Amino acid sequence: MGKLVALDIGGKRSGIAETDPLQMIASPREVVATGALLDYLKKWFQAEPPEALILGEPRALDGGDSDNSARTRRWYEALKKAFPDLPLHWQDERFSSKRAAQALVTSGVKKEKRRAKGSKDAISAALILEDFMKGRTA
Repeated sequence: MGKLVALDIGGKRSGIAETDPLQMIASPREVVATGALLDYLKKWFQAEPPEALILGEPRALDGGDSDNSARTRRWYEALKKAFPDLPLHWQDERFSSKRAAQALVTSGVKKEKRRAKGSKDAISAALILEDFMKGRTA
């Protein structure tokens, strides 16, 4: 059993999360500039290939496409091309950013740090990964 990796792809920054090798705990890993994401993943996955990649799927409240759906679909295709043997899964990411912001408040992170660009992105990816893992056991 290997790690699972989740991505919360944004226009400028993307959050990355990973599980432990037993796939029991999802943890934020890093925030990377979206333009550098593919190179970052290629380097990382050469040294430490994951079992699967989970991509946050932006959906509108009604379940339809959101403003970010087209961009994320392009990333899905780019990831499939770059890592053809790596299973790639979608996971609904609705409310992940709001839940990440609430997690920062609950954990006592000061308002100034919560406002920092990218502070929620890796946490959002970890929440997407947790939701994926819960869905597999439900």
